[in-house]
Amino acid sequence: MNNYSHDELLSWLLKGDVSIRYQTYRDLLGKDRTDLRDRITKEGWGNRFLSKQKSDGHWGRAYYQPKWTSTHYTLLDLKNLSISPNILSIRKIVESVLKNLKGDDGGIYPVGKERKCDVCMTSMFLNCAAYFGADENYLKSLIDFLLTEQMPDGGFNCHSNTKGAVHSSVHTTLSVLEGLAEFRKNGYKYRANSIKKVEREAHEFLLYHKLYQSHRTGEPMDKKMLMLSYPSRWRYDILRSLDYFRYVDAKYDPRMDDAVTILLKKRRDDGRWPLQARHPGQTHFEMEKTGEPSRWNTLRTMRVLKHFGINI
Repeated sequence: MNNYSHDELLSWLLKGDVSIRYQTYRDLLGKDRTDLRDRITKEGWGNRFLSKQKSDGHWGRAYYQPKWTSTHYTLLDLKNLSISPNILSIRKIVESVLKNLKGDDGGIYPVGKERKCDVCMTSMFLNCAAYFGADENYLKSLIDFLLTEQMPDGGFNCHSNTKGAVHSSVHTTLSVLEGLAEFRKNGYKYRANSIKKVEREAHEFLLYHKLYQSHRTGEPMDKKMLMLSYPSRWRYDILRSLDYFRYVDAKYDPRMDDAVTILLKKRRDDGRWPLQARHPGQTHFEMEKTGEPSRWNTLRTMRVLKHFGINI
């Protein structure tokens, strides 16, 4: 197959699922096709996820079980499809979680004998709850909890309040940043100045590590972070990180160079980007096949490169 030109890549993306088409128009062509967005609930992947919702509003066996068919991860999948935030059944289940699954420390999903809330779960749920328009009063304790858990190095670690972690995790830090970004982008104002400060410090934590490198050795913290996976679930990788920086309209930082170079080298001979790996666990269905060209990864890479003005 010949190398796809830019226009051919766009044409290929626009032959994908309606959620891919919507985001291609929005992020690469500058057109907010609300008609396409409205169709995500009625066809393709969005409709398939919604068809799995049970009569009680949940997915899977429980809020966080099993991975990846639980309510927690299905909400994240739907949010990442850019499905309409005004779906009543989803808003109701978000409200139910906020009312019934809060711990004494203000976060979501208390687990263990001490009922300590999990920083990753709370931040991912904040990401979804803010997107689907939850009442700000219900979200305030989530913000308080997360800001309390920031570590001295500027980032976050899901074990900070349970196992005495002393160094931040890029996995948790990115999940917190995504949740805070969605909170701000949807017009919530609570503790706005504190959130901006935390975001600056957490950005610096990721950039200090050049998005994937050990501060001790300069080697990858985990080679899986260099693989192109989708959905990302809770796991960190360089494309998810770069796409976050695009989403918050960050300026290019030279410390992104190494990650961008790796991303460009991932491009297939035909000009598209592959799905290289999948995180093991139960799924409702597979959106794409491992080893084949991925519309998700091609779209996300192209919008990252477009935002930072990098030509391909």
